[in-house]
Amino acid sequence: MTTAKQPAKPKQNAGAWVVWIFLGAMGLVCVGSGIVNRDSGDTTVPGPAADERADTVPLLVQAADSQGICYGWRLERSSGAEVSVGSNLGDGVPVTGDARCPRWVEVRARVTYTSASSESNDWATVTVSGSDDLDRADLWAVDAGLDRFGLDTDTFVDDPGWAICRAAVTLPLLVAEAGAAPPAATPTAGPGTPAGALPDAGSDFWRDRWGWLLATAGLLLVAALLITVGFVQRGRQQAAVPAGRTRGPR
Repeated sequence: MTTAKQPAKPKQNAGAWVVWIFLGAMGLVCVGSGIVNRDSGDTTVPGPAADERADTVPLLVQAADSQGICYGWRLERSSGAEVSVGSNLGDGVPVTGDARCPRWVEVRARVTYTSASSESNDWATVTVSGSDDLDRADLWAVDAGLDRFGLDTDTFVDDPGWAICRAAVTLPLLVAEAGAAPPAATPTAGPGTPAGALPDAGSDFWRDRWGWLLATAGLLLVAALLITVGFVQRGRQQAAVPAGRTRGPR
């Protein structure tokens, strides 16, 4: 009597192997997402780049020499901590409290970034202040005029470093429009040395969302891996089943 050959049993640990791969991949995705989200939830306020400050100071020097008014900028965090300060006196030198600047105008921005887990939105406040001899109504007109140049609060939230430098070099024109000083002389540049344009304002889209995008990409990769493993295991199980019935005793 011939004993029928039993079909090979599929490996019992195939399903467990797939589950462990899934759990391991999910753990890596979650850990990576957590690390990235610490950056995406960063509340640090970036200041202007070195080249932006270097380009701003000479323009303020020319305006101050022409109008007899010192101009400066100040960028702060929500706590009031200083991020960047400068004036026609130099990068890092405030325009206030200096005997060389009895008349002065300063643009001040305070930017607040909230964490990724917070329901509150990022926000900014922008004010223009000046020495006591300047009319408060003129300073208010200068403050309101910043919006005409696209320097609203949203711009300061998106790229505070660029915005504060752009606002500082706009002050002389707005002060002249308000009648607080004569128009500033037109800045001149020598032949072959064109003034470089300030960079365009950026966006905080990636700062807020790139951690989630990375996590989503990881999940898609895990799904593709699981589908591939499923097809491979299915093929092995089908290959283990005999092609015909086994023959019994004659």
